[in-house]
Amino acid sequence: MTLIIVLLCILLLIVMVSVMRINAFLSFLIVSIIAGIALGIPLNKIAGSVEKGIGDVLGSLLIIITVGAMLGKLVADSGAAQRIAAVIMNICGEKYIQWGVVVTGFLIGIPLFYGIGFVLMIPLIFSVVYKYKLPAIYIGLPMLAALSVTHGFLPPHPSPSALVIQFKANMGLTLLYGLIVAIPAIVIGGPLFARTLKNIPSTPLKSFVPVDKPEHELPGTFNSFFTALLPVLLLVVAAVLSFSAKQAPGLNNLMGLVGESNVVMLIALITATLTLGIFQGKKMTYIMELYGEAIKDVALILLIIGGSGALKQVLVDSGVSAQIAVMLKELHMQPLFLGWLITAVIRFCVGSATVAGLTTAGIILPLMVATNTNPNLMVLAVGAGSLMFSHVNDAGFWMFKEYFNLSLKNTFKSWALMESIVGTVGLIGVLLLNQII
Repeated sequence: MTLIIVLLCILLLIVMVSVMRINAFLSFLIVSIIAGIALGIPLNKIAGSVEKGIGDVLGSLLIIITVGAMLGKLVADSGAAQRIAAVIMNICGEKYIQWGVVVTGFLIGIPLFYGIGFVLMIPLIFSVVYKYKLPAIYIGLPMLAALSVTHGFLPPHPSPSALVIQFKANMGLTLLYGLIVAIPAIVIGGPLFARTLKNIPSTPLKSFVPVDKPEHELPGTFNSFFTALLPVLLLVVAAVLSFSAKQAPGLNNLMGLVGESNVVMLIALITATLTLGIFQGKKMTYIMELYGEAIKDVALILLIIGGSGALKQVLVDSGVSAQIAVMLKELHMQPLFLGWLITAVIRFCVGSATVAGLTTAGIILPLMVATNTNPNLMVLAVGAGSLMFSHVNDAGFWMFKEYFNLSLKNTFKSWALMESIVGTVGLIGVLLLNQII
């Protein structure tokens, strides 16, 4: 009965947004309250769940998305995105541009949290799209597939790292096996799948449409790459220094601050304001106007993401994930497949990949130990399951839809299907590795 209620609530949300054309944020609020009542949360606790869900998801994404939008707007307006796109195109050629952006997304995705990588790559994707008149989904989806896979499979991302600790796996081996599994998942879910989506209409946000400037007005190649990728560099440096700072509390505390994603984005924005703004002859008032426009462009996205957090929290507080996990645990299946399946079902119901992975960990751990299953592969199986079935209760679904300005139907055909492809290919890779190791 619980699963039926969840499915009906999700169906209601889809009908309200796509058929009745009700604002997605309002739809989330209404469905969250209905779901809370139907799932038996005490009436005086439902509003608190909604507020907590909005606060949790926006607390972790608000600075990243707003500051990232400002950075992306400046990167696009200054011509840096145009310069980067031109360099990548010269190296790869138009024939292989997909593979160029995939490699870029993969390298950036390893050290970078998904939200930061997403907002940083948007100007680069749109620059390639508008400069060379290529389909937005054809170029954008492969890069975002690479970001998504690194987020779900590879340490040091939060969920895989936490699973490594809970399963007592080896971080290095998990990363190595994860790279082996990730590459075919990215190739199949990214460039190969995107070739079937060339006809999907997409008019990306105008805020990130780069101004086509003459060559002499563009910032230098080093300046463009350095400024756009500074968040990646800062996170990598902070991670490396944190290992050598264990014996120095002062330096360790400093790295703890500088390595925080929100602080990294702020440092990157301040740097970009100088390197792509002031030093390029732009006035501070003009730069601040750009930043104001960027915030307006992502305001609705933030509300929608907050709404998805409200529904996620209601489902978590109702105990849905725990009930479903217990039901599935009774099935007699191969442990790696069962771990993937439990995670995938919880992900479908709750929306959060991290919540799905960490909920599954507590359920599958005793079975993993009893069957002597490889813990490194279990981390990857659960990670693959956490990428399955992205839909209307997932913040990433709405980020992709709104940034690329897609219909709900086409978001399902592109983003949601891509996520399920990489999750399925990931499972197959894990099961094959299990036969070899």
